[in-house]
Amino acid sequence: MASRKKVLLKMILLGDSTVGKTALMYRFVNRRQYKATIGVDFLTKELQIDDRLVTMQIWDTCGRERFKSLDAPYYRGADGCVLVMDVTWPTSFKSLEDWKEKFLIEGDPREPEHFPFVVLGNKVDLENRMVQTCEAQRWCEENNKIPYFETSAKEGVNVEKAFETIARNALARQKEIDQQTDFPIPIHIPQQEEQAKKEGCLC
Repeated sequence: MASRKKVLLKMILLGDSTVGKTALMYRFVNRRQYKATIGVDFLTKELQIDDRLVTMQIWDTCGRERFKSLDAPYYRGADGCVLVMDVTWPTSFKSLEDWKEKFLIEGDPREPEHFPFVVLGNKVDLENRMVQTCEAQRWCEENNKIPYFETSAKEGVNVEKAFETIARNALARQKEIDQQTDFPIPIHIPQQEEQAKKEGCLC
């Protein structure tokens, strides 16, 4: 049996404080107990995607303004970014643009227009919804057609599907980058020069 290829993917969770980033991360890795994030925290989970065994390293960042400067160094080297908003809180939806731009500036990814993002509209289990699905979908469509999922960390709605989607998109991007890598053209020594070297000719 052929061995499965192992891949490490670093994912960043961004969004305003209390939108449910930590709850989503813990739900995805099947942990029940969690505490509010102070600064930066991360968990890992392995999942099988086609012929690859993927280890997702998920970095959860605090959404409070006073911690934003601490988050920046952790953006570097990310393979994907999960933008989270609370569908009951319009301000968190309006903040998505700022979080996206902040990541692109601090993370400085290669080919930013093709970088894998996914947007999660969290807390759909609550009744006092204020951000409509069409609004979020329109924003995602206008921002390079970012995939959009409506989630509930409490009930587990679409959590697995959302993280698997960004993992697949990150793997596809890695493959594209690998294929675009330019290798130097090998220099071939003419046959006469090779023969001269063999005969010890220095002229």
